[in-house]
Amino acid sequence: QAPIKATCEDTSCKTGFPEDVHSAVVSRSIHGGQPLLNVRFQSCDGNRKIHFGSSEPEDFRVGEDGVVYAERSFQLSAEPTEFVVSAQDKETQEEWQMRVKLTPEPPFTGASEKDQEKIEDIIFPWQQYKHSSPLKRQKRDWVIPPINLPENSRGPFPQELVRIRSDRDKSLSLRYSVTGPGADQPPTGIFIINPISGQLSVTKPLDREQIASFHLRAHAVDVNGNQVENPIDIVINVIDMNDNRPEFLHQVWNGTVPEGSKPGTYVMTVTAIDADDPNAQNGMLRYRILSQAPSSPSPNMFTINNETGDIITVAAGLDREKVQQYTLIIQATDMEGNPTYGLSNTATAVITVTDVNDNPPEFTAMTFYGEVPENRVDVIVANLTVTDKDQPHTPAWNAMYRMTGGDPTGRFTILTDPNSNDGLVTVLKPIDFETNRMFILTVAAENQVPLAKGIQHPPQSTATVSITVIDVNESPYFVPNPKLVRQEEGLLAGSMLTTFTAQDPDRYMQQTSLRYSKLSDPANWLKIDPLTGQITTTAVLDRESIYVQNNMYNATFLASDNGIPPMSGTGTLQIYLLDINDNAPQVNPKEATTCETLQPNAINITAVDPDIDPNAGPFAFELPDTPASIKRNWTIVRISGDHAQLSLRIRFLEAGIYDVPIVITDSGNPHASSTSVLKVKVCQCDINGDCTDVDRIVGAGLGTGAIIAILLCIIILLILVLMFVVWMKRRDKERQAKQLLIDPEDDVRDNILKYDEEGGGEEDQDYDLSQLQQPDTVEPDAIKPVGIRRLDERPIHAEPQYPVRSAAPHPGDIGDFINEGLKAADNDPTAPPYDSLLVFDYEGSGSTAGSLSSLNSSSSGGEQDYDYLNDWGPRFKKLADMYGGGDD
Repeated sequence: QAPIKATCEDTSCKTGFPEDVHSAVVSRSIHGGQPLLNVRFQSCDGNRKIHFGSSEPEDFRVGEDGVVYAERSFQLSAEPTEFVVSAQDKETQEEWQMRVKLTPEPPFTGASEKDQEKIEDIIFPWQQYKHSSPLKRQKRDWVIPPINLPENSRGPFPQELVRIRSDRDKSLSLRYSVTGPGADQPPTGIFIINPISGQLSVTKPLDREQIASFHLRAHAVDVNGNQVENPIDIVINVIDMNDNRPEFLHQVWNGTVPEGSKPGTYVMTVTAIDADDPNAQNGMLRYRILSQAPSSPSPNMFTINNETGDIITVAAGLDREKVQQYTLIIQATDMEGNPTYGLSNTATAVITVTDVNDNPPEFTAMTFYGEVPENRVDVIVANLTVTDKDQPHTPAWNAMYRMTGGDPTGRFTILTDPNSNDGLVTVLKPIDFETNRMFILTVAAENQVPLAKGIQHPPQSTATVSITVIDVNESPYFVPNPKLVRQEEGLLAGSMLTTFTAQDPDRYMQQTSLRYSKLSDPANWLKIDPLTGQITTTAVLDRESIYVQNNMYNATFLASDNGIPPMSGTGTLQIYLLDINDNAPQVNPKEATTCETLQPNAINITAVDPDIDPNAGPFAFELPDTPASIKRNWTIVRISGDHAQLSLRIRFLEAGIYDVPIVITDSGNPHASSTSVLKVKVCQCDINGDCTDVDRIVGAGLGTGAIIAILLCIIILLILVLMFVVWMKRRDKERQAKQLLIDPEDDVRDNILKYDEEGGGEEDQDYDLSQLQQPDTVEPDAIKPVGIRRLDERPIHAEPQYPVRSAAPHPGDIGDFINEGLKAADNDPTAPPYDSLLVFDYEGSGSTAGSLSSLNSSSSGGEQDYDYLNDWGPRFKKLADMYGGGDD
């Protein structure tokens, strides 16, 4: 490697570039990504964040560390190349510039083989020899020419590359080291340096496809670690070897070409890439076609540009109808296509021949036949079939049909079936057999797109279509329809109105005469003769009927034939009814209200006449002569043709309801008049003319029907209230009865239920309670004397059914019986009950036997006088002491 020469001048500490112009000598051939030189930017504070830029960004790029790289590969001209490097502070936006001048190094003059094999020394800093002048130190940064190292080297390793040393190693003991990717950064350990001798070596084979160049930085320090020289940059370029085959981007390439294309027509481009250096022969590819299938009409229908991979046609005769697809085997070879040293690979190119319209449609027959029943529309009468050799369902295959003759009135059209491409002859307008029995149509077929240029076939095909019309039974039709008849209203029943007949269009069918019937007659005024079609009235025609709209009455009739199948037609008869003066005018409204005084008391009335002009207004209003009180109390004045005012003639008329007859006469010829009764309610009024008496409110506001409705509502409401009260009382009674059944203390019937005793034993059974069951049978002399035991066990004989106690007291006083038994118990100290607890079984509620609790006092304990306990004997003395004897 020849040393790079550079010059610069010393500068003091000043932020910016150390010089305005930086000169460097570089090799003439520059590769993309190659480092060229290192520009120094001096920052006095050392904290600035500097961004470098180039005035020629398409050729040169400046890294953040100040290293200038080539952006692309090019050759330097003999003249120096200049560009500007700028530095900008990212925070303050302050900017500095320096001009860089690159000079190509002089041609290499050659050296001995021994000198070439000698390991080159790189000196800190670089020494420049100018003729025979002594060594002169230059204070500057140097750019070391790149070291080229071939990839895939077989060693031996480590392989020495260069030796780095400083010219101060004679006076100082120095240590050398390298940093950067490949040394102390991943991938580490590829390059090592002898710290004593500065010998830089590579430890393993390199792969250019993984890393094309390494950027290292060499350092020289003394034994104390102090930097002796500024670091220098070392660039190691990996020289490419042909170790990669070309690879196509796709294994199968698809392209199209229209049939009939001329030679030289572009088809497609295939592309392959080679991981080797594209600027060297290792990465320069060449293409060629190995085979073509099929080989018709020529084995060389296509060719390929060996550098670009463009495939074009070289022969004529592409015909899709014969060959629809070609398959080409394409080979790509590096080393510029050298078959001996180059590596190659193959891919498949599939070329589809696309269709063009080079075949017109052709009818399969010269004449097509069809038939259609008369009066039918939207039916297909014939199918026109064509053949087309072009690709189906494309514009070059799709057929369009048109009629060129035989249908001057446009009764037919031809549609295209999108699936079969057939022409469907369809009827658009009804056809009458009696007018046209056959049609001869001339049709033509052509494609959606015109034929390609140079095609010798005619652009269209023609054929004839013969269509026969079939006679069918048609519906009769009325003439005219609708038929208008003008007739005065009031035409009597049984009068002949008109004749409404129909015609049968079937002139060539043997049929009997038509029959007529009525289809619609809303007022049921008409009838029609079934044979002649004569229409007569069955009722009086009335223009004022609800079935007449705008003086017009519509009726519909039916005419039927006896064909196969039978057909019928309808006709509408419109009767325009002329008005006659057959309705007298009436007064409106029928009721009115006025005050009993003269002012204000005007009543506005209107005459209503169902007739129309000239049999309606203007109307004449007058009061009848009888009774005489009418004209004496009232007067009427016409204010317009249809309106009049009725008012009091006298100063005061007693409040009440008055029927005022009014005679109204219309303007018809002859006149029609009627006497209408106006019900006038006369009432007392306030100063505003409003009624104030109650009679007016009742009379004017509520009619008889309304009053009856109100009374019925009141009666229904009272019945509902009464039913609710009765229901509440019944519920209270049921509740009370339920309490009597549940609470045994409220049952005072003199019956005793016997319970099983769980208590004191036989001595507790001295009472003969069976005597209480039948008090009537107990005689005074039958009472047991004192000292006889009383048994309350169930008798052995059948248990009697005890009747419910009646409301009246029983003749036998059970109280006397109890008192006598009490005396016997008091005088017998051995008689029960003892101070023991008796447990009785619960027999349930609802029994016919009553409870002894009915013998208790109904008064509360607080109101009871317990002094009588002293009279009950010694057995109650303790109880008397507790409850009797006063407050103490």
